[in-house]
Amino acid sequence: MDIQDLNKTQLILLALLLSFVTSIATGITTVTLMQQAPASVTVPINRIIRQTVEKIVPAEIGKPAVQTIVIKEEDLVVDAIAKNQSAIFSIIKETTDGSGLVTEVSAGRGFVISTDGMIVADAALVPDKEVYYVSNDSGKFKADFVSAKDGFSFLKIGAPLDEKNKVSFAVPTFGDIKNMKIGQKVITLGSSISSFIYDGSKDLKLNVTKSNAGGMILDLDGDVLGIALSGETASFASISTITDALKTATIVTPVSTGAAAAIEAPKVQ
Repeated sequence: MDIQDLNKTQLILLALLLSFVTSIATGITTVTLMQQAPASVTVPINRIIRQTVEKIVPAEIGKPAVQTIVIKEEDLVVDAIAKNQSAIFSIIKETTDGSGLVTEVSAGRGFVISTDGMIVADAALVPDKEVYYVSNDSGKFKADFVSAKDGFSFLKIGAPLDEKNKVSFAVPTFGDIKNMKIGQKVITLGSSISSFIYDGSKDLKLNVTKSNAGGMILDLDGDVLGIALSGETASFASISTITDALKTATIVTPVSTGAAAAIEAPKVQ
């Protein structure tokens, strides 16, 4: 029978038969070559095939596709630090040396705890009757000493040293040490960054150096649990203790003005 005598249906069936035979021959040839090829050739090919199959296999009908998202702990630490960076201020105080020369020295760190610019700091480094300045990325500002209690002090952000600067900060979100579970990680954010595992004690025992004094104590959500203190009696004050003390805080006689002043209880977020 001549091929020219075949009708359209027969031609299609013949083409399908030839395609089937060709695919079988190609498969046999490919398998034979893969068995003879070295591992340096077969491994990459198998990897590509496996990844391609994983991408094109559809989800089973009636079942939603599930996407697994892996969150690394280091990413949580990075986010917690970035969330609170603008609230942290370096504290500087004026001192007079033996020759009567006035110099500026570091008094640790502190962080904003109210919308009107109240900063909590380490009382061991920020005592009464000193001249203070605070600074962050928005500039350097005068600061008035407010009060001290239970190992921590309050400073109020004042006028900028450069009129072009305008203070900028975000009040952090407050957490609660009582809600922490044993085994969760706690972050100390001072001049350096460290972390430890919470052991269930609400009275945290921290090894606080002067460079880390006044640092934030955070959970992995970036919520503030309290402040790191370098004093001999306590190394940690919870945020609830700080906010309770803030409600009754009043400015004492600041050196920078030479006159007694008082402020209303600040607005705590």
